[in-house]
Formats: sequence, structure tokens, C-alpha cells
Amino acid sequence: MRLNTLFFLLTISCLSLALAQVTYDDCCLKYVKQMNHKTQKHAVDYRMQLTDGSCNIPAVIFTMRKKRVFCTDPKEAWVQKLMKKIDAKKFQKASKDQHNPRRPNRG
Repeated sequence: MRLNTLFFLLTISCLSLALAQVTYDDCCLKYVKQMNHKTQKHAVDYRMQLTDGSCNIPAVIFTMRKKRVFCTDPKEAWVQKLMKKIDAKKFQKASKDQHNPRRPNRG
């Protein structure tokens, strides 16, 4: 009976340690200070990182054409400007696609 209890407690301890470990795989840990204009032109998308769960800092994560990512401070004016520019490009592309739908290729 004691061996079963000991095994149970050991299992619970291991599970709680595994659940308590924090993973930072998708979290920004620091910001880039500035991004030159040429690099900014390659930004195609962004996503917001909130300070919940395992992420410690708020961030805007820009994705570049070749899938490279940059973590930036959402309070910076240049970051907000780049976000607006990307949103405008996406809106323009979406409205263009809506007015000119592609016809299926019939061959």
C-alpha cells in the first residue's frame, strides 16, 4: 500500500513540474530598436503578442517575405506606422480581389 501511495505522489509531482514549466518558443523576449526602411518594405504581416501565459512583454511581431520575424515595441511610432501600412496593403489587395475574381481555368 505504501509503495502505491509513493508511486502516486511521485507521478503527481512529475506532472505538476511538467505543467509548471514555461515555454518561450513563440514569445519575444526583447525588441529590435529600429528597422531600416529597406527592411520595413519586406514586411508582409504582423501579429500581436500579449502579456498573458508565458509571454512577458507585449510585442508586435512582423513577418518578412522570407518568413523571418522581428519583435518590436508596440508603443513605438514607427511600429504603429508600419502596422497601418500593412493593413492598408491587405485591404487594397482584398478589395482588388473582390472586384476582379479569378476565373477558373477551363482547359
